[in-house]
Amino acid sequence: MPYLYSLNLNDNLLNGSIPTSICKLEFLNALHLGRNELVGEVPTCWKESPRTLLDISSNKLSGVIPTSLGNLIRLTSLHLNNNNLHGEIPVTLNYCRTLLILDLGENKISGSVPHWIGPSFPLLQILRLRENMFNGSIPSQLCLLSALKILDLAVNNMTGMIPNCLCYMKGMKLNKSIDKGNSLSLTYAPAHTAPAPPPYNTARADWNQEHVEQVVKGVDLDYTTLDLQLMVNLDLSSNKLIGPIPGELTLLSGLRGLNLSRNFLSGGIPTMIGYVKSLESLDLSNNHLSGTIPQSFSAFTSLSKLNLSHNNFTGPIPRGNQIQTLDDPSIYAGNPLLCGDPLQKKCPGAEAPQAPEEEADEEGKIEKVMFYLVIMFGFATGFWGVVGGLVYKKNWRRTYFGYVDRKADMVYVIVAVKVAELRRRMRRG
Repeated sequence: MPYLYSLNLNDNLLNGSIPTSICKLEFLNALHLGRNELVGEVPTCWKESPRTLLDISSNKLSGVIPTSLGNLIRLTSLHLNNNNLHGEIPVTLNYCRTLLILDLGENKISGSVPHWIGPSFPLLQILRLRENMFNGSIPSQLCLLSALKILDLAVNNMTGMIPNCLCYMKGMKLNKSIDKGNSLSLTYAPAHTAPAPPPYNTARADWNQEHVEQVVKGVDLDYTTLDLQLMVNLDLSSNKLIGPIPGELTLLSGLRGLNLSRNFLSGGIPTMIGYVKSLESLDLSNNHLSGTIPQSFSAFTSLSKLNLSHNNFTGPIPRGNQIQTLDDPSIYAGNPLLCGDPLQKKCPGAEAPQAPEEEADEEGKIEKVMFYLVIMFGFATGFWGVVGGLVYKKNWRRTYFGYVDRKADMVYVIVAVKVAELRRRMRRG
C-alpha cells in the first residue's frame, strides 16, 4: 500500500510491537494506533514525510522518545501519552516547528522542561506533560507560546515560582474569531524570537481526529472536536511550586479551568480573580494561602466547581451571584478562621443583632419625645394665644369677661326657671 494516506487502528486490541515497515509508507499523512495493547519501543526509523499526525498513545510502549521523530518536520499533532516512556525529551524534536499539539503525559519522562519548547513551537495550542517526572522550574520561555490554550504540567516535581509572564499567552484570552472554515479558532501572533514554520505547511489540525484528556472539575474528561477547540485550561497542580499566585494570571480572560492545588503557594488570592468570568473550575486547595477571600468572587457567573480547602484563609466568605450557589462546606474545609455561609461558624456581628435593635429603641424614644414636645408646643401656643391677649389687652379683658358674665347669668336664669317648674309639677302630683 505505497499510496496509503491515513491509517486508523485506534481503540482495538492490537498487541505486539509496531513494525518498522510503518516508516516506509512515504505518503502516510495520519497514523492512529492509540488505545491498543502495543508493546516494545517506538520505532526509530522515522524519515521526512508528509505525516502530520502521529498517535500511539495509551499503549504499553517503553524506551525513550526516538530522536528521529525530529525528521517529521510537517508534524502538527504528536500523541505519545499514557505509555511507559522514560528519559528526556530529545532536542531534535524542536525541528517539528509546526506542532499544534504535543501530548507526552502519563509517562516516566524526566529532566527539566526544555527551554527551547517556547521559541521552537510558535503555533502550539496544547502542551500536555502531565504525570511525569519533570523537575526544575517552569521555564519563562514557555511564555513565548502565545497561541497556547492548554498548559498541563500537573503531577510532576516542578519547583520554583509561577512565572508572571504566563499572561502573555494570547490563546488563553478572549480574542477569538471565526475563520473562513466556519470553525472556531484562536487569533495569535507568533513570538518574534521564534523560528518561522516551513512555508509549505498550513499548520491546521483536523480537530475531528484529535483526542486529548483533561482533568477539569475534578473529573478526567476526553475532549474532542469543538469541545477541544474551546477548552482553555491551566493546570499546575501537584508539584512543589512556591511563592504567590501572580496577579497577572487574572489577565487570562478566556480561562475555563485553573488548578494550582497541592503546591506550597503562599500569600493571598489575587483580588481581581472574580473578573475571569469564563472560569468554570477553580482549585486552589492544599496550599499555604492566607488572607481573606476576595469580594470579587461574587462576580463569577460560570463557576460551578470551587475548592479552597486546606489553606489559611480568614474572615467572611463572600456572598452574591454564582458563589452563593456553591454551598458545599467541603469547599472551605481546613480553614479554621473562615466564617459565614455555608459553614456552621457564623461571622462576628452576623449572629448578634442587638446593636440594630438598640438603635431602633433609641429612634423610638426620640420619636416619643418629639411627639410630646409638639403637643406641648401646640397647647402652649393656643393657651397663650388667648390668655396672653387678655393679659396685655384691657379692652379684650372687659369684653371677654362681660361676655362670660352675660352667659353665666343666662345659664343661671335658665336653670332657676327649670327648677321652679319642676317643683310646681311635683306639688301637683
